[in-house]
Amino acid sequence: MTDAILQSYREVEQAMERFTLVLQEHVHVLQRSEGPESDKLVRMTHGYKAMRDSAMIYLSYAKYVAHGMPASDEMVQDEIQG
Repeated sequence: MTDAILQSYREVEQAMERFTLVLQEHVHVLQRSEGPESDKLVRMTHGYKAMRDSAMIYLSYAKYVAHGMPASDEMVQDEIQG
């Protein structure tokens, strides 16, 4: 695939990683400032987990597409390492 596509994938990957880390930090702040039964804490915890899991699914497929939809995962690994 082109360098622009791979670079764009890496940027999306970094942005999603940063977003989920910021959400996780916010959950930790809420854990210290809100009660453990706080509705806001419960909702943000579920939201953080959903976003983390969704990001992993999205990035898995995005990596596949960014590498030209190869016939096997091994080809993706070869391109990443090479």
